[in-house]
Amino acid sequence: MTVLHSALDPASPEHAAHRAEMLSRLAELGTEHAKALAGGGEKYVARHRRRGKLLARERIELLVDPDTPFLELSPLAAWGSDYPVGASMVTGIGVVEGVECVITANDPTVRGGASNPWTLKKALRANQIAYENRLPLISLVESGGADLPSQKEIFIPGGALFRDLTRLSATGIPTVAVVFGNSTAGGAYVPGMSDHTVMIGERSKVFLGGPPLVKMATGEESDDESLGGAEMHARTSGLADHYAVDEPDAIRQARRIVARLNHRKAYADPDPATVEPPKYDEEELLGVVPGDLKIPFDPREVVARIVDGSDFDEFKPLYGPSLVTGWARLHGYPVGVLANAQGVLFSAESQKAAQFIQLANQRDIPLVFLHNTTGYMVGKEYEQGGIIKHGAMMINAVANSKVPHLSVLMGASYGAGHYGMCGRAYDPRFLFAWPSAKSAVMGPQQLAGVLSIVSRAAATAKGLPYDEDGDAALRAMVEAQIEAESLPVFLSGRLYDDGVIDPRDTRTVLGLCLSAVHTAPVEGVRGGFGVFRM
Repeated sequence: MTVLHSALDPASPEHAAHRAEMLSRLAELGTEHAKALAGGGEKYVARHRRRGKLLARERIELLVDPDTPFLELSPLAAWGSDYPVGASMVTGIGVVEGVECVITANDPTVRGGASNPWTLKKALRANQIAYENRLPLISLVESGGADLPSQKEIFIPGGALFRDLTRLSATGIPTVAVVFGNSTAGGAYVPGMSDHTVMIGERSKVFLGGPPLVKMATGEESDDESLGGAEMHARTSGLADHYAVDEPDAIRQARRIVARLNHRKAYADPDPATVEPPKYDEEELLGVVPGDLKIPFDPREVVARIVDGSDFDEFKPLYGPSLVTGWARLHGYPVGVLANAQGVLFSAESQKAAQFIQLANQRDIPLVFLHNTTGYMVGKEYEQGGIIKHGAMMINAVANSKVPHLSVLMGASYGAGHYGMCGRAYDPRFLFAWPSAKSAVMGPQQLAGVLSIVSRAAATAKGLPYDEDGDAALRAMVEAQIEAESLPVFLSGRLYDDGVIDPRDTRTVLGLCLSAVHTAPVEGVRGGFGVFRM
């Protein structure tokens, strides 16, 4: 039997303490998510409603099929910056007329939907997801263009938005723009470069330069409607493919466009009736990860609560035991799982991972990485044993693997171990974090200690007395800084992940992502891993 046996005791004091810690972090996370949901605040939301307009998430709710999930991505974008949490845009994956689509929606309650540097990063990430997974892209547009005070950070890289639209179209990935209000200046190219464009009478305004700019540049007197209104674009310029009378009508027409796309998945979805749920309660995931990440936990307890039937064929269980590898199904999709067990990666774990990744590529099976690693082992014995070349072997395999990778940061994800476990720089199709996760070059105490040792050695070399009080203050400051910069909300604010999720939602989120990646062909690399140093 390959069904995992759980040793977790939900009635134990340890589980209760871990659960309480996780619930506290989830409550803090909920406070930050509420800031994104609030948009520009009550004043601007009320003004938007007085104009008879729907909010960004309300537009998405009408667009997607009834009773289907919407996987929102990067909701904490811009957290910790000078810009509002959420970056004045909503992005995610939803099902429209039975077709999985990437959906982006400007939030016009935040500075009129103007794009700041984090809006750009969030939009580019959504475009990347659409491109890699061959998902149609639907843009719900209402934006005054770039947030002009930050134009120096937007103008030059912002051209990639329009490049992406053309590349999506060129590869046969449909793009649809629905214009709910202003789409001016550079923003006019979103409807201009999309395959299908819907505009709303007396609402949509699409022009490169509005009446004031035209007056200043050419001396010509004009008004919004004759310059860029929906009726003009529908009757005269031809930019509008579909003319809607109001927002619900525009959304209805967008749904009909998707219904007629003839866009097909590369693979049929598994029959839900054949998918067996895990044997163990997802609620128990709240008590798996200790509040202190120095305390190890068995990742099999996580695997047992996310894979189908808790059925897991472990690969090399006696070799390299601090990395668990094996085969399973998740919502009916085959997956290979790599999960850190005791934190540190040794040479055996690195070689085991490299072989496992090669096998997944031979079989065209997506990989799921569950992070809890402090990095690769250091020390004279391990350096002499070849930890560098063995760690490089694992990183080589991850970097050149072609099957889709999905990463979840559960606990620690430090140092080069973050790379070997397919961190953001290694282009996982999706990467999520639990509220318990932390990621940095190393742990706060270790980093502060290294700086202290270096400073002490420098003082000794100069024959100077060492300032112990100053050292203690420096260590405390560095530890506090690294701790703050390791937290998932900080990293999610910089789009180093696609969202911080409730552990109980892990199976659902991974299932939605696996469904999305199977819209495109899943094909592994065959022999193209470069040189493995033996």
